[in-house]
Amino acid sequence: MSGLLLKGINKVYPSGVQAVFDFCLDIRDKEFIVLVGPSGCGKSTTLRMIAGLEEITSGELYIDGRLVNDVVPKDRDIAMVFQNYALYPHMTVYDNMAFGLKLRKVPKEIIDQKVKAAAEILGITDYLSRKPKALSGGQRQRVALGRTIVREPKVFLLDEPLSNLDAKLRASMRTEISKLHARLATTFIYVTHDQVEAMTMGTRIVVMKDGFMQQVDTPQNLYDYPVNLFVAGFIGTPQMNFFRDSVLTSDAGKIYVEFVGGNKILLPKSVATRIKNINEYLDTGKKITLGVRPEDIHQDQMFISNSPDTIVNARVEVIEKLGAETQIYCELDHEGKESSVIDNSTQMIAKISSRAVVALHDIIELAFDAYHIHMFDAETEATILERDENYEVIEENAEGSAFVPPTPQEMRVLIDAARSETKEMKAFRRKEERRARAAERAAAKAALSEETVEEVAEDAPVEEVETEEKNDNE
Repeated sequence: MSGLLLKGINKVYPSGVQAVFDFCLDIRDKEFIVLVGPSGCGKSTTLRMIAGLEEITSGELYIDGRLVNDVVPKDRDIAMVFQNYALYPHMTVYDNMAFGLKLRKVPKEIIDQKVKAAAEILGITDYLSRKPKALSGGQRQRVALGRTIVREPKVFLLDEPLSNLDAKLRASMRTEISKLHARLATTFIYVTHDQVEAMTMGTRIVVMKDGFMQQVDTPQNLYDYPVNLFVAGFIGTPQMNFFRDSVLTSDAGKIYVEFVGGNKILLPKSVATRIKNINEYLDTGKKITLGVRPEDIHQDQMFISNSPDTIVNARVEVIEKLGAETQIYCELDHEGKESSVIDNSTQMIAKISSRAVVALHDIIELAFDAYHIHMFDAETEATILERDENYEVIEENAEGSAFVPPTPQEMRVLIDAARSETKEMKAFRRKEERRARAAERAAAKAALSEETVEEVAEDAPVEEVETEEKNDNE
């Protein structure tokens, strides 16, 4: 068994910046966990704290039920694969893979057996006598993986191992790593900023933003049931279309969503019944954000004829033919405005058939799949739709499925409260305060001078004023 438990993990750097906030996660044995998020979200910092390369500011980390906060990295029985491979250039592939075992004084016979077994698993047996400079990027990455495999650790940690590879090689290495996980049957924790890697490899995915966990769930649940606006936009390629300042209205017992360009679509009853606190939004003018994925927007006539209440008209601005499909960038408010790269609030992306015939600047009909739309509160950005019976509940995610992330406003309060002043920050603040006081004194002095001039002018005799004006005119 090689499970991990992270309880209330926080990381604050000496500069006063807090990189990770209250990170809690129960990782089961043999899981493939992916930490995903944009740059600076705290995913690599979290992985380095698990590895022992970063000190945990507060919280508890357990590996196999053992508290390891103060355990040095070499005694945690973990292995880490770095982004830059970290191979010794003067050693052969064999020696690179065997180096860790030699340091542990493992017998030569066992070292030879483990290195050759790992090389066979990774398909690098023919390269054992080569040095890293004679290998391609993918082969070097396999050697780095092999160096961790021979140690037979409890946990594999992989920090963006594929980011230096080209697109084709990344795709093949994703498959190789997934096969390796299935073959070794141990716990993998993988960090990436690429949501395609996360969706294709992880049994569960942890989405992070600004040091906070946003959602922990299976790949399909993240796609179908995003808990907030950030997760919805981060998962999916191209990202979900968002129509802000939308409202819910009713007419003759039916519920509609009105959004940009004067458009309106009918909500199916199965969707309308899932809206949380519907009375708070229906016919009240309270704003929501409507979310529609590009693949849920259809151009084929059969779908349009079957969905007459979800049709919108849009002007085609850009066409991207990808072979298997075509992506079109459209302007919804085609009568009211010209398309702008600055203001894209009325634009959307749709995935349509590669056989569809469309031309630039055509006004075309598109229909939304209303059964798969998403709606979010405009202020909190949290979803306002309850999960339905299709939500996948797994034993590993019993607690994670109930997790509610902080709102953007709550995150900002916590970030500001956690920020501590460094000496440099204090010096800068004092400098700014002195500058502000000097500006106030200068403004007050200028105002006083103006008042004095006005008082002198008011006290002067009329004849003198007229004489001065006459002289000025002359």
